[in-house]
Amino acid sequence: MKFTGSAAATVARTLLLAGPSTAGDIASELGLTGAAVRKQIDALIDAGLVESSERAPYGPAALDSKRGRGRPSRVFTLTALGRTQFGQHQDSLSLSAVKYISQTGGSAAVNQFAANIASDFVQRHNEISQLGTIEERAIALIDALNQDGYAATETDGLYGSTQICQHNCPMGDVAIEFPSICEEETKAFSELTGVHVTRLATIAKGSAVCTTLVPHTRRENA
Repeated sequence: MKFTGSAAATVARTLLLAGPSTAGDIASELGLTGAAVRKQIDALIDAGLVESSERAPYGPAALDSKRGRGRPSRVFTLTALGRTQFGQHQDSLSLSAVKYISQTGGSAAVNQFAANIASDFVQRHNEISQLGTIEERAIALIDALNQDGYAATETDGLYGSTQICQHNCPMGDVAIEFPSICEEETKAFSELTGVHVTRLATIAKGSAVCTTLVPHTRRENA
């Protein structure tokens, strides 16, 4: 199943990057009328690519839906099927291949496979580790993730940190069954940024986005 047109694809991508949003949020972001956005949303809902709810678990609409009086605006979110249009879970052959590795080589072979993927990512983007500050490395890491299709964005984290949000995971279906994929990816992030990063949430564990906290300073051992 594909998007019915470029307008629908643009609305869907906005939901992918921004998270659960009202029609007004999307219209404001894209510079469109609310009517134009709702037309595309209705088509996406009919196709099973978007769903609506009264409240958002996260994102810009999480606060907006609680404000004011009267009937709250509907909040729209991509469904699992909608995410597949951006590459997440797109290749079931990947999951089949890792299952085969598990069956023939056991968990050690799967862990080595996950480590190899992470090592390849580090090698391809090793220039990140040469940048001057941790904050610069975090921003460069976001760019690297986008090159690999993770639809990553930056938000300010607590206590002087960068929070990386990955709105898409091309290996999401594999990571659900084989958590070492996420574990090795986190190690790769630490290696490239030169600081211990904290994985706050993952798509594989049911969250809408993968979030990683990158502190801007190293914690010295006592």
